[in-house]
Amino acid sequence: MNAKANQSRSVARLAAVQALYQMEVSGATTADVIADFTAGKLPRETEASYTDSEGDPDLFRILVEKAVDRQATLDRAIARHLSKGWRLERIDAVARAILRSGAAELEQRTDIPVAVVINEYVEIAKAFFDGPEPGFVNATLDAAARDLRPTEQGA
Repeated sequence: MNAKANQSRSVARLAAVQALYQMEVSGATTADVIADFTAGKLPRETEASYTDSEGDPDLFRILVEKAVDRQATLDRAIARHLSKGWRLERIDAVARAILRSGAAELEQRTDIPVAVVINEYVEIAKAFFDGPEPGFVNATLDAAARDLRPTEQGA
């Protein structure tokens, strides 16, 4: 895969995280955030901004739609691997959006290696958090990958 395609996927992932966050805090619908992405309003400027590249619209749509449609299943896969006593609802909304988007990609895009998916979401977490959250995202998605892709080596 070429660098432009990789960049396009990275943009779609960041936009999906922002879209899921927006949906949770503002009540925006899937249609609303897809329209924002299509209009170039997502991803919004962050330290991980990708202003010179357009996002992959197919990946964005899959991540947002499946994170919503399969939220209960994905949340269970994530929650099973949280520290004892922690519930997904207690996690920061941005971190929750990162985990849900990552879990949706792990489940839906089996053509993309687990390590690539996890690394991408760890990088997104680094753009939003200075503390332990990137490590938390790494560990949680790595563990969830075992449930979401049980047949993949190294998952």
